[in-house]
Amino acid sequence: MAASEWELVVGLEVHAHLKTRTKMFCRCALEYGARENTHTCPVCLAHPGALPVPNGKAVEHTILLGLALGCEIAERAEFARKNYFYPDLPKGYQISQYESPLCGPGRFALPGGDRVVGIVRAHLEEDAAKTVHAGGATGRSVGAHSSLVDFNRGGTPLLEIVTEPDLRSAEEAMWFLRLLRQTIVELGISDAEMEKGTLRADVNVSVRRRGEEGYRPRWEIKNMNSFTFIGRAIEAAFRQQVAAHEAGEELEQSTYDYDPDTDRLTVHRSKEEADDYRYFPEPDLVPVAPPAELVERLRGELPELPGARIERLTAQLDRDAATELVTTGNEWKAEALAAEGVEWRAAHALAMNRGDFLPENAAALARIVGANVTREALDEAFAAAATGPIEAETYLAQTAVSDESALEPVIDAVLAANPGQVETYRGGKEGVLGFFVGQVMRETGGKADPKVVNRLLLAKLRG
Repeated sequence: MAASEWELVVGLEVHAHLKTRTKMFCRCALEYGARENTHTCPVCLAHPGALPVPNGKAVEHTILLGLALGCEIAERAEFARKNYFYPDLPKGYQISQYESPLCGPGRFALPGGDRVVGIVRAHLEEDAAKTVHAGGATGRSVGAHSSLVDFNRGGTPLLEIVTEPDLRSAEEAMWFLRLLRQTIVELGISDAEMEKGTLRADVNVSVRRRGEEGYRPRWEIKNMNSFTFIGRAIEAAFRQQVAAHEAGEELEQSTYDYDPDTDRLTVHRSKEEADDYRYFPEPDLVPVAPPAELVERLRGELPELPGARIERLTAQLDRDAATELVTTGNEWKAEALAAEGVEWRAAHALAMNRGDFLPENAAALARIVGANVTREALDEAFAAAATGPIEAETYLAQTAVSDESALEPVIDAVLAANPGQVETYRGGKEGVLGFFVGQVMRETGGKADPKVVNRLLLAKLRG
């Protein structure tokens, strides 16, 4: 059976460190990169008789994201003990939420279409400490000669968002994660930096025949901290599961590790279920009952969310370009230039490929961009616009080549040399236009008129 006859099914469990001054159940300070075991106390080290006290700001952050995800906010949420034994868990259990999370079912609409990802829950818990493996080629437990535990991270407020298995491709999963990360960052509740471990994702992957109801056993790929590796791991799991099913093998529900060097997944351990953790209500904490006025205040603090802004920008740009602007924080530059008359595609290319500029310089830059100036003049103008006010007249005198008969051979050569990018553009990814403009400008030593180059490129690419 061909791979095209199989459907990919993906669900995500996303963990974000909340940006609070102190830990979840004690008053130890949070400091990324601090010297090992310098931010600890009897509570987070689980000394006998030490009692936890919830972090109110972490509760507010969780509710705020729940509102952004369209979740039902619980009138009463309970903490629970999730029991398992590991060196980085000093209590022998993790304080989490199980039957009564702060945020219940929700919906996260993907802009530019009718796709909606269901949110099962968003709940609050404490993170484990960090195990540091010494020795070995990769710094992992395999091959290490010793392992040490840094308890600074233990007790960090951790927000977990669990989705329904509604994602159907690696690309869609990565897109969802980027939108979710941008939402978290803009709400100010977490830095959500994957390279620092303040945002992590567990990816649940299974396959089924197209049209098949129900779900087959899933593989959980743990602690992924790179969008690129997440996408590659999902595709690798799809290939391996399809091959296994077609070979008549019985798959087990297991936890897997992804090795980016071999592009394969290897089994880590059998997958635990809720019963394995022996959840029961945390006896040292009373339930959390968020006041209605608190929930409404937080609802009023919600800004226009990234998904809504992407939806609005897709009226001017394709979805990928709009998403790129929003998730990189460059949308304000494109909007400022477009408001001064710069065509949207050109505004996108400038926003993505130029540095920041002072907002008050947008009008002058728009005049310069729309004029027949050289690449050097444009470079100088944008560089100066980042540090102080500029006058357009300073740069307008430096005219560029706008003769179409001189530019067309250069453009034809650039398109002929990059057939892959041509197909990508014609496949709907219009953001590639900026690449072609850059190539033409390079070939002309920066003297071509960008406006004429854009017009000629669009005519040839669409023709």
